[in-house]
Amino acid sequence: MTADDSPDAGTRPEPDEPLESQYPTDVLVSPEWVESRLDRFDSAETDARLLEVDVNTEFYETGHAPGAVCVDWQEDLRSADAHDILGPQEMESFLGACGITEETTVVVYGDNSNWFATHLYWQLTYYGHPDVRVMDGGREYWVEHDYPLSTAPVDPPTVAYGKTLDHPAEEVRAYREDVRDALDTETVLVDVRLPEEFRGEIVKPPGIDEGAVRGGHVPGATNVFWAENVRPDGRFKSPDRLRAVYESRGITPDDDIIVYCRIGERSSVTWFVLAELLGYDRVRNYDGSWTEWGNMIGVPIENGE
Repeated sequence: MTADDSPDAGTRPEPDEPLESQYPTDVLVSPEWVESRLDRFDSAETDARLLEVDVNTEFYETGHAPGAVCVDWQEDLRSADAHDILGPQEMESFLGACGITEETTVVVYGDNSNWFATHLYWQLTYYGHPDVRVMDGGREYWVEHDYPLSTAPVDPPTVAYGKTLDHPAEEVRAYREDVRDALDTETVLVDVRLPEEFRGEIVKPPGIDEGAVRGGHVPGATNVFWAENVRPDGRFKSPDRLRAVYESRGITPDDDIIVYCRIGERSSVTWFVLAELLGYDRVRNYDGSWTEWGNMIGVPIENGE
């Protein structure tokens, strides 16, 4: 994460809010909730599994929540056959290698205020895993607030996942055809990238290698920077504050919404907020995002505000 893309970039600290989650624990759990169950996670049993999802696994090696399995987002969660998320059989293999069956409670957390953890959460929702949750605050909050750390690698026994993932929940995913069809309709397009990316001044965040040929945004999109979802400490804002963020942009629970960023990971944070924390019924993550749209020939692009 760069300084320009951090949660508190351009924001003022908010008044303290209760650290206990104000959301149902079947989608979001507090660090205290995780800490009280570390023995359960640090076990060969398959009832619960804790995953740390990082884009840089050197973080994991310096210390992680005891019992957390290391997930390398770049190596473990990209399809070997396409520039895409894992296919059904690849996801089954990945989950089995992590000691996860279809009955396992999966809790994910990670770096960059849970960018990559929420991306895995979204993938598991897409493939219909019944019980997956995000640890509020992610890796940074856990480390900075002196929760227990371990440097011991975790390698649970490989198991059979137990279900064929051949009927994904397409209602949570948008494709480029869906974005084309949404142009000049009432579908709300939410671009969660930096304002400079949205305006077309840059094609990728500072320090990132992979970008698009053209800069700008999908015509008609509204820019709601992903970090407006979180407090300066990386934990999600209260429900009232989150609702205010989107209502101030005219985005309501009745809207059909497509969110996107550069490669789908930042937008998965916003998808999680809208779909899981606020309960909006029709929210899709366009995971092809700007890397796809900005490299396509013949699609419309807008620049500026």
